[in-house]
Amino acid sequence: MPTRTGRDVNTQGLPARKRGDAGLSIIVPCFNEADNLPALHARLSETAEKLRKSHGLRVEVVYIDDGSRDDTYAVACALPAIGLDVQVLSLSRNFGKEAGLMAGLQHARHGALLFMDGDGQHAPELVERLVSHWLDDGYDVIYTAKAHRSSESLLRRIGVKTFYTLVNFRARHKIPEDAGDFRLLSPRAANALRQMPERNRFFKGLASWIGFRQLRVDYEPAEREYGKSSWSFGSLIGLSIEGLTSFSVAPLRIASLLGIVIASIALIFGLFILYETLVYGKSVPGYPSVVVGLMVLGGVQLIMIGVMGEYIGKILSEQKARPVYFIAEHQTRVAEDQAGQEKRPANPPSAAA
Repeated sequence: MPTRTGRDVNTQGLPARKRGDAGLSIIVPCFNEADNLPALHARLSETAEKLRKSHGLRVEVVYIDDGSRDDTYAVACALPAIGLDVQVLSLSRNFGKEAGLMAGLQHARHGALLFMDGDGQHAPELVERLVSHWLDDGYDVIYTAKAHRSSESLLRRIGVKTFYTLVNFRARHKIPEDAGDFRLLSPRAANALRQMPERNRFFKGLASWIGFRQLRVDYEPAEREYGKSSWSFGSLIGLSIEGLTSFSVAPLRIASLLGIVIASIALIFGLFILYETLVYGKSVPGYPSVVVGLMVLGGVQLIMIGVMGEYIGKILSEQKARPVYFIAEHQTRVAEDQAGQEKRPANPPSAAA
């Protein structure tokens, strides 16, 4: 498993050209993106050629096939290595996007990392701007965010707002709202991300949590040319819960506060009943109030047990220490203009934790 944990990769004091010697790995997790990859790869090749001429930057792209049901892996293997090196990893099954990002993080061969989606909605032309902020302006984490969400449904906008409110609840370092997975990390930021040992990862949060100099860049996502998103409303809710419980203890704090509020209301209500009985001689409310009270308390307790169960499940997962993914196939090709030949022998199948 390739790792560079603990290595000194601080290049911030060097001139832009020297910082560029670390190279750039573009990590692209893919799930059923066979139709989108050829056009995306052609644009990435053009961008890599421009970066080589303008900054002397060596570029590779790492495609991670996350158990696709179409020909994503075969298409990725056939993409030409022109102007940039090409790595193609095929996971043994669908492990999820976070696992795909981790596979790319651990197999990237260059210092700086850039994460982007394989559906073509993250414009490769924007990569030059992100690289410029890293090399010329000295930023370590340059993340993109949607300029607006006017095209999204009201329900989704409410869900996004709720998620960021919860994940940033009493947090020392807040995750910027609308921040996406399309982001660039300098070598020292990428190395910091590699040093985090947890298996249940929320990359968007971790990339923000590491600190360093960070910059937001607004952009407009392009329309998807082929296929449709695999993210349904239910899967987005599941991903939100996974990210929230993996990165933040906000649900536990909110559950505790909710318990305090309910207990306080019950105490006040009990004192009010006692006062009315002793002073005015009124009878204590009967059966309906008791049932409603029991249902409220029971519901709150079940919610708290469910929240605790999520975190206990995370603890169990970390204790088991199972590999996050397995690699079934792995191919690496060197750019034609750098090696004089396109293809290297394929690497043997491997597994990573």
